[in-house]
Amino acid sequence: MTEERIAKRMARAGVCSRREAERLIESGRVSVNGKKIASPALNVTDSDLVMVDGRAIEDKQPARLFRYHKPSGLVTTAKDPQGRPTVFDNLPKELGRVISVGRLDLTSEGLLLLTNDGGLARHMELPATGWARRYRVRVHGEVDEEKLAALAKGITVEGVRYGNIEALLDKRQGSNAWLTVGLSEGKNREIRKVMAALGLVVNRLIRVSYGPFQLGNLPKGAVEEVPRRVLKDQFGKLLSK
Repeated sequence: MTEERIAKRMARAGVCSRREAERLIESGRVSVNGKKIASPALNVTDSDLVMVDGRAIEDKQPARLFRYHKPSGLVTTAKDPQGRPTVFDNLPKELGRVISVGRLDLTSEGLLLLTNDGGLARHMELPATGWARRYRVRVHGEVDEEKLAALAKGITVEGVRYGNIEALLDKRQGSNAWLTVGLSEGKNREIRKVMAALGLVVNRLIRVSYGPFQLGNLPKGAVEEVPRRVLKDQFGKLLSK
C-alpha cells in the first residue's frame, strides 16, 4: 500500500495546500486514526483515517481545474480577518471545496485558477514550472519605454530582486497608459511595486493568462471548468486520478 506525507494527502484531497496543511497539523487540528499529531513528518496510506477539526477528509477526488474571472473588491483568502468579501464567498456551491492557484490582490481583476487538488496548485505556482502570467496594466504617470525594456534584465526594489519582466507600452490615454506585462515569478504585489519604482501608479490590473490558460471572453464573476482532456494534456501523471 502506497504511503505519502500527510500534508500531501490533505492537499490531494482538496482540503488545503501543503503549507496550510502543515500549519493545521502544528496547531493540533489534525488527527490520524484517532490520535492528534503535532508534526507533518508522518506518512499515511489510504487506509488511515485522517481528520481535520474532528471531520474525516474525503477520499481523493479526480483533479479539477476552473477558470474564474475575479472582479475587483474580493480578497483571495478563505476567510478575511477584516471581514471583507472573498472570492470563495462568491463561487457556486456546486464547485465544492477549491483553493486558488496563487492570488490576486483586492483590487486586481481577471483570471484566477481554482482547483480541488492542492498538489496540482503547488505545481502550477512553482517558478520552476516556468509558466508566464500576463497582465493588462493601466498606470498613471509618464512612461519611459527604455526603463520598461530594461525590466527584461530584472530589477531590485527595496532589497527584493525581481526576475525578468516583459513590459510593453500599448497606448497612452491622457495621463494614463496601458501596458502589457508578462512575468514568471509572481511575487507579492510585484507589478505594483516595480511600477512604483519607475514612478508609475497602477490604477487597474487585469490578469489575462496564466500559463496556457486564458481569460478570454469569460464574463466577470463567471467560473468555467477546464475540460478533463486539457488537464491530461497539460499535467498527465500529476493528476490525482
